[in-house]
Amino acid sequence: MRLVSRRNGLIYLAVAAVGIAVDQISKFLASEYLEPKGSVPIWDGVLRLTYVENTGAAFGMLSDSRWVFMLISTIAIIALSAYLCLTPETDPVTGVFISMIVSGGIGNMIDRIALGYVVDFIDFELIDFYVFNIADSLVCVGAFLLLIVMVRDIIREEKRKRAGGSGEV
Repeated sequence: MRLVSRRNGLIYLAVAAVGIAVDQISKFLASEYLEPKGSVPIWDGVLRLTYVENTGAAFGMLSDSRWVFMLISTIAIIALSAYLCLTPETDPVTGVFISMIVSGGIGNMIDRIALGYVVDFIDFELIDFYVFNIADSLVCVGAFLLLIVMVRDIIREEKRKRAGGSGEV
């Protein structure tokens, strides 16, 4: 069995490490400087930083189900990481998007294990959205971009089939 190339593996590892580091540093800063204040407006009516201790899933959904989220997150992190390591033909862009998802999952998992809750602080007031964090953003943006790539690949495959299976489209 061939594993992912060393170059791509290092890229995926770097993306995940940077994502985790940025997430954890931002949560540390939110805990240190934002918790005592509670909330700080950045752009009136649009964006504020609001310290929240989230015991639920992403965006505060399903509060107080910590162990369920830890189990689901662990399974997802292991499955996605295994896919990246064991699928050498993975498109590098797809691998980066999966690495973003993994890093977000690990970032929130660190909080759940160490604190019993996840530190959230990005409060997008304009649409009255849940308070979230960098890890939530990594998971959502990575999943959204991965979905776009998957749809693109499906469309390419359909075009190839319609063209009679000849060559790249």
